[in-house]
Amino acid sequence: MIKRLILTIVVVLISMTEIHSQDSLYLYRDRLIHQVSLEGRPDYILPTNPFFKGNNRKDKPLRFSLSGHLRYAFQYSPNSLMGAIYGNPYQGIGLGWYSFFDKEELGTPLAFYVFQGATLFKPSSRASFDFEWNFGISGGWKYYNAYTNPYNGGVGSPLNAYINLGVALNWKLTNHLSLVTGLSFVHFSNGNTSYPNAGINTAGARVGLTYYINPDTTTPKQENSKLIIPSFNKHISYDLLLFGAWRRRGLMLDGYEISTKSAYPVLGFNFAPMYNFCYRFRAGLSLDGVWDKSANARTEEYVVGQDYIEEGFSFYDAPLREQLSLGMSIRGEYVMPFFSINLGLGYNFLYAHGDRRDYYQILALKIAVSRFAYLNIGYSLYNFQKPNSLMLGIGFRFNNKNRFIY
Repeated sequence: MIKRLILTIVVVLISMTEIHSQDSLYLYRDRLIHQVSLEGRPDYILPTNPFFKGNNRKDKPLRFSLSGHLRYAFQYSPNSLMGAIYGNPYQGIGLGWYSFFDKEELGTPLAFYVFQGATLFKPSSRASFDFEWNFGISGGWKYYNAYTNPYNGGVGSPLNAYINLGVALNWKLTNHLSLVTGLSFVHFSNGNTSYPNAGINTAGARVGLTYYINPDTTTPKQENSKLIIPSFNKHISYDLLLFGAWRRRGLMLDGYEISTKSAYPVLGFNFAPMYNFCYRFRAGLSLDGVWDKSANARTEEYVVGQDYIEEGFSFYDAPLREQLSLGMSIRGEYVMPFFSINLGLGYNFLYAHGDRRDYYQILALKIAVSRFAYLNIGYSLYNFQKPNSLMLGIGFRFNNKNRFIY
């Protein structure tokens, strides 16, 4: 997982700086605006695990975290075509340092991430209300160990995914400087690649300063006279995604949850006809097939010898037909330059058995590498609460007529 995430970030940085066609020269004709920012983010730790409720070495609840972030981004002029169509989007990379005030059991992790945001609306000429997402990897954790760190049920691996969603008010103080204040939600998780995987969830505030290296001083009145936004060509495109991952599972035995001894492979595909309503949104239905070798696995105790010389437990895989599932999901996708965010809600209707016979939910980030191909980093849940697996793969988009996104 980590190697693929690092490769994805490298591809994103390369693709962001490339211009692919004469159409792109027209779209990107306005110079890019570069910015650097510093932020502080105090957060409240949601008590979703006994560890954070007080079942730890300190024997007291862990309620707060604090992080500092150094970020670089580039954006399009608000008066350019890209700025007008997509709400003045900005995208870049960030580095965040986190403290949970429990260095002994959690460590002081660092997060490296890509991010993107855009304006939702402007309450005044000097302020904008923006949304933003962050996605990356975090390292430097003190993670669960049955002997040296037995209480930490939230973090089960040294490297974990980092996800942040938030909104903010961007207050323009001068042409070069802005004050950013807002709210954010953070999730750390290993995507079930290691066990345990309860994860860490926080919610809190963000405050920082953004410095614009080469601010846009063109007024909207000057640009609007020659800015013509082409009408959108509504159409149906077709997405084919091939993905894979690996996962560990926790199985119940005599009232206790125990981890499988090794990771299980997961392979799958999605085929989704999507109706493109406008520049920013597409939706449709997806046919979703999954082979999960861990599906319906079970464990049983065993005893060797009449004098109980050896005892323990064994894991048993289910038959192949109980590892397969085919489902249908409703998909909605928010489209931005380079990236799109895909949400899905589905149900397995064929070959589903046992723990595969459930509703499932999908959250995925699609990263365009060309007009007809994208990388996919997704996560699947079932019954709105329990993790399934990661969805790391490559997708192909057919009949894509939106020339503004590759």
